[in-house]
Amino acid sequence: MAGSSVPSRDRIVAGAADMISRRGLNATSIRELAKHAKAPLGSTYHYFPEGKRQLATEAVQYAGTAVARLLRRELDAGPVAGLRAFLALWRGIVVESDFRAGCPVLAVSVEEPPADEIPPALAAAAEAFEDWERLLTEALREHGADHDRAPGLAALIVASVEGAIAMSRAKRSMKPLDQVAQQLEALIDDALTR
Repeated sequence: MAGSSVPSRDRIVAGAADMISRRGLNATSIRELAKHAKAPLGSTYHYFPEGKRQLATEAVQYAGTAVARLLRRELDAGPVAGLRAFLALWRGIVVESDFRAGCPVLAVSVEEPPADEIPPALAAAAEAFEDWERLLTEALREHGADHDRAPGLAALIVASVEGAIAMSRAKRSMKPLDQVAQQLEALIDDALTR
């Protein structure tokens, strides 16, 4: 129906990613995810018949893909440009949420999974991190970084930024992200000039 107020599937996924970035996955119910996305619980189950598990997995994939899209676009100008865009994205999310939101991929990654099971959302988080690292590795190599050093530097970039997001939220200050940004830029410059 035209003009219907029922939110789209994509809006529910985006809302779930935002809620997970604030509260984590284990502390969030499907009812709360639906409410945060301003979606009726019935339409949430219609779109996600497997419930919270499916919605959480798609939310993590959504966040991972959004960051990868940004990196692909910005890394053409070089690894430092990609890093700056990556940092600007998270700075915006942390500041606009008054330090309440961070990275949903990280949020899912640090929670204890059920015994004897790797939840699909955790597998999606691992894929997102690997995708970001691969994009950074390729850009570093294309811009002159040592072939063997590039993957480690890419992992350091992702891990440092993700850790700095958590530190910034805890300290309610962007100083950790600023400090990490400065150090990573210096490392990238060093890697590209050798």
